[in-house]
Amino acid sequence: MNRQTLDEFKQRIPLLEYMQAHNWRPVRQLRAGRWMGLCPLHEDRRPSLLVDAARNLFYCYGCGRGGDVIRFVELQQHVRFPEAVKLLRQWRGTALPCEEAAGFYHQQLAHHSVAVDYLQQRGIQSPEVIGHMRIGYASGDGLCRWLMQAGHVFATLRAAGLIAADGRDAYSHRITFPLEGNLYGRSIAGSAAPHRFLPGSKGGLYKWKQVCECSEVILVEGLFDFAVLRQAGFCNVTCSLGSHLNARQFQELTDRPRTVYLTFDADTNGSGQRASHLLAQRLRTQGIIARHVQLPDGHDPNSLFVHGADARQFRSLLEAAPL
Repeated sequence: MNRQTLDEFKQRIPLLEYMQAHNWRPVRQLRAGRWMGLCPLHEDRRPSLLVDAARNLFYCYGCGRGGDVIRFVELQQHVRFPEAVKLLRQWRGTALPCEEAAGFYHQQLAHHSVAVDYLQQRGIQSPEVIGHMRIGYASGDGLCRWLMQAGHVFATLRAAGLIAADGRDAYSHRITFPLEGNLYGRSIAGSAAPHRFLPGSKGGLYKWKQVCECSEVILVEGLFDFAVLRQAGFCNVTCSLGSHLNARQFQELTDRPRTVYLTFDADTNGSGQRASHLLAQRLRTQGIIARHVQLPDGHDPNSLFVHGADARQFRSLLEAAPL
């Protein structure tokens, strides 16, 4: 690999994206594109690692080590240069077709009236929101052929979970939402399991980078909840993809003082409410103000708007949310 090829390879793998995919979290932003956080290369109690996303470089003021994304993998995985390049190729090899699949499904959405009708039934009509979330539709046909024509090999597509062993598309009759390193599919066919993800972690809080500096954050369970609130003009909303946060999501939510409006489903069996109260207790131990948004029984934010609620009514629920 010559110098030019090596530089091009590193440019295709943003250091910050790779580190975040491996559970590194910035603690604070110094200025645009420069972040500080705990160093994963040594026992670090105070944030000493600087990541310069614009230059694709890192440096730790604690252990004195730094460099590019390849050097980071060498140090993190305790491997030599060739092995680090191989690991990065493998990681990018599964991430790239996932991103391209999301793009393919997004393009397909407008060509399938059954998918457009389903979104309208769920109260989602805004082209801006559909574009912002890159909502798509997996009909169950065409993805494998399209990705292989783009140069991907079958084994890579199988490893990413996009293609079944028999060559068929893994996602069929599903509304799709691209996540960070994953892809969520919501079935619109009653015979299939409603929720599906690709192998691996569901990642951090949805669209967290866009709300991480907000002093008040609305936390919802589902992506359809996120969509209707975004459509109603609430830009400080994020989604945990379920009522139980993983370690990364909890760390993101507690990275600075803020107020969190817990807007979990008002399930008839009380599961959403119980999860909300447990999470509130955990958040308060970290100095976070947690407020419970009390939805009508049996409703989530999505169904609330589908049944006629508007932004003013939802805002009144936020204002009335008890601590």
